[in-house]
Amino acid sequence: MRFKMFHHSPAVGDTARPVPRWAIRTAQVIPLVILPACLWRLPFAFDYEMGQVYAVHKTWHWWVILYVFGLSLLSEGLAYLSFGLVARWGEVVPSWIPIIGGRRVPPLAAIIPATLGALGLIALWDPLPLALLHVGGIPLVEYSNGWWKALAAVAALPLSLWGPLLLALTYAYYKRRRGE
Repeated sequence: MRFKMFHHSPAVGDTARPVPRWAIRTAQVIPLVILPACLWRLPFAFDYEMGQVYAVHKTWHWWVILYVFGLSLLSEGLAYLSFGLVARWGEVVPSWIPIIGGRRVPPLAAIIPATLGALGLIALWDPLPLALLHVGGIPLVEYSNGWWKALAAVAALPLSLWGPLLLALTYAYYKRRRGE
């Protein structure tokens, strides 16, 4: 039996016009693409530096726990919003939402923020592969050994896919909803 994540969920693909299979799979992959970075950053909440070497000693504060966990939860939450581009709730506001529930979502209300978000993610994360290859003049964090650096690269490199995947998904949403 093949694993089909969210495939039978009534929310995904239950749209006015059919959603391409690749778009559904892309929406499913986006939260998984950022998961390694979210998990990698969690030890920092407890003052474990994951092999990073600092020129100046950093002072750990209690609010770092909230910041690190909050950043990971916010990142995953934003990634899950990509399901709105392949789900019915991206076309019609769910009825449980006060005042606007049940209303049609204007296509540009999803397309503009998703496009801007994707372009922002591309600008933020796509220089990362170049930095890891020491190209582009982006300063690197120093690590105590190559294993820590490799772990950081494995966790962070998938982030460079988030923006392009979201942009492709947004284009599929635009094609499906154009003319409405």
